[in-house]
Amino acid sequence: MKRINEYKKFFEVKGDLTLADLKTKYRNLVKKWHPDKFQADDEQAEEAEEMSRRIIDAYKFLVSIAPETKEATLAEYTQTVNEAGIFDFKYKGVTLEISFNDGSTYEYFGVPKNVFNKFLNSDKQVRFGKRSIFHSYLYRKAKSAEDKVE
Repeated sequence: MKRINEYKKFFEVKGDLTLADLKTKYRNLVKKWHPDKFQADDEQAEEAEEMSRRIIDAYKFLVSIAPETKEATLAEYTQTVNEAGIFDFKYKGVTLEISFNDGSTYEYFGVPKNVFNKFLNSDKQVRFGKRSIFHSYLYRKAKSAEDKVE
């Protein structure tokens, strides 16, 4: 949740995310901080390099949690959570990362420790996930089978 709020603040997003609004803000930030705007010996050249990396990272992340993105990938997501079993999971802070047997990995944000403990201790984690996690928390696709290095 911290990362979401940080990126929204960075992009000056208030309320709901829209891809059109994100794209406009992204372009404006890139114009302002593009490394090619600065000479190599300019003091701001190094800062521009770092800012451009931060802008790209924030943009990719915010696009991945935008409602339009979730709507476009809903069929794939539904198929994964309904048909693929859980291969592995990690919990850090309030973020639960679940890797599925089909090779995709999703991050769920804002999952409280007590919900994670119930998930961890459940004898049927997939069923618990379907009932209490998969459609209850903000999520994004972190990795797909194509992203994995073989």
